[in-house]
Amino acid sequence: MQDANTTVLVQLRDVEKTYRTGEVEVQEVRGVRLAIERGEFVAIMGASGSGKSTLMNILGCLDKPTSGEYVLDGLGVAGLDRKRLAALRNRKLGFVFQSFNLLTRTTALENVELPMLYSVPIIPRRARRQRAIGALERVGLRERVGHYSNQLSGGQQQRVAIARALVNRPELLLADEPTGNLDTRTSIEIMGLFQELNESGLTIVMVTHEVDISAYCKRVVVMRDGIVISDNRNEVRRCAQTERAALDEVEHTARLA
Repeated sequence: MQDANTTVLVQLRDVEKTYRTGEVEVQEVRGVRLAIERGEFVAIMGASGSGKSTLMNILGCLDKPTSGEYVLDGLGVAGLDRKRLAALRNRKLGFVFQSFNLLTRTTALENVELPMLYSVPIIPRRARRQRAIGALERVGLRERVGHYSNQLSGGQQQRVAIARALVNRPELLLADEPTGNLDTRTSIEIMGLFQELNESGLTIVMVTHEVDISAYCKRVVVMRDGIVISDNRNEVRRCAQTERAALDEVEHTARLA
């Protein structure tokens, strides 16, 4: 049954997640209510142990809540078995990680093609190649399709990872500390790419512990002890394109000095 509010892509209702270690129960997420509309760019923040990573795993259908309800694009996730969850992830979700998670002995093109190998119905080889090239073009790496991971910079590797996340045309992009292994300039470039993707209509949810990175997002959700303690719009967002231009100007001036 489709959600009555079709603009809502993600709906969490009283979601809880409890892990048991021996006789000890640890409640990682406690009664979270959260709605994310299509086209939003949301940062989830919190210290280690706040529950943000557990919540991200639930959003990514990598883990199920102990109780509560998760509705993704009108579909209740709780009752799905492992096979249907995997199909849902492949069809609806794209993932970007801090450590890139690229296969080292394959090219950028082959890394981006990988999610399509598990698509149902099967995507023909030529179509896979065309879609992978298109995704790499979208992240500015058309000329790197034949390069291996060790031939790419950290920023280029993350762009390949983003292309891989985009290739199945997901409804929701989930990014877990995507700038954690990157320097300042490259972080600005990656956030600029996320802002461009979001402006094109893609919904993005990003976990980060960095306040300056969350400032690029449209909305910031803060967690503590498994609870959402604040949920606010960014009234004044950082613009990565403007910041990169300013950084270029500073570096250019420094070279001339």
